[in-house]
Amino acid sequence: MFTRRAALAGGGAAMLVGCAASHRPLWSADTHAADYPTVRAVEHMAQRIKARTGGRYDIKVYPGGQLGSENDTLEMTMFGGLDLNRVNLAPLNPIVPETIVPALPFVFRDVAHMRAAMDGAPGRRILDAMRPHGLVGLCFYDSGARSVYNTRGPIETPGDMAGLKIRVQNSDLYVAMVEALGANATPMSFGEVYQALVQGVIDGAENNWPSYDTTRHFEAAPHYALTQHVMAPEALVISARRWAMIPKADHAIFRQAAAESVSVMRRLWDATVEASKAKLVSSGVMLSEIPDKSAFQDRMAPVYDRFVTPALRPLVEEIRAVGMGSA
Repeated sequence: MFTRRAALAGGGAAMLVGCAASHRPLWSADTHAADYPTVRAVEHMAQRIKARTGGRYDIKVYPGGQLGSENDTLEMTMFGGLDLNRVNLAPLNPIVPETIVPALPFVFRDVAHMRAAMDGAPGRRILDAMRPHGLVGLCFYDSGARSVYNTRGPIETPGDMAGLKIRVQNSDLYVAMVEALGANATPMSFGEVYQALVQGVIDGAENNWPSYDTTRHFEAAPHYALTQHVMAPEALVISARRWAMIPKADHAIFRQAAAESVSVMRRLWDATVEASKAKLVSSGVMLSEIPDKSAFQDRMAPVYDRFVTPALRPLVEEIRAVGMGSA
């Protein structure tokens, strides 16, 4: 087993960095399951790179958290003990401030806007900001539009959330966002949510359609409101140390294959979302569409005041301008 301790120990890291000329496989980590869209997308990228370089690069993907948690594998990647990593933006937030911006509530108008922004100049700016921290950003993958679900009743306005105990990730940003909507934010590990819903410890949570489905949270909390408040993507990164060992002539091959893998991931993801939504609506989940989200968006001013520094403000405005005729 490849361990964090071994990867970060001086001798181990030196050994990995020292084998630049070898043909050992490049290791890629993912905490998602083997059939998850991001895993399959990276495998697609690996196949393209291998074919286009005559087999000079063989990328081995280790899904299901085999190489450790996202926090651990991110640290390994930064230090050069791991080559590639598909990582959520949350562990990157304290390291690369720019990654906070795409995680802000309602910074994207819809999924199409998010994809255009992350594929365009704002996304490249965020990926480039990772370089001083030992990472080279290759691309962004979707992580779904998160919405609120609960055990009590429909949510159509922020007033409907008043006093509800809503589970959130252990994130200051998520806590501030839910509390700005009038609910009581309750940080809790993901694995504890189902039982907490059943026992009434919490009234609800927030997540995307597939997560709401596969965790069976819909059984306990059948009211799903399409707030779509956060659409934070995930990132595929490569260690800057490993990148420096790859001939510059091959960099374009890696970047092109990564870009092509995004469409693979999105096709698989969209199919998964539609399948989960159709299944749950037909099984009796009560859906609130919320076509006008302005009342929810208006509550976010204190969140932006707290988390958007003057240095990040131009990036927020650049994202908002995408598709509006000025980006």
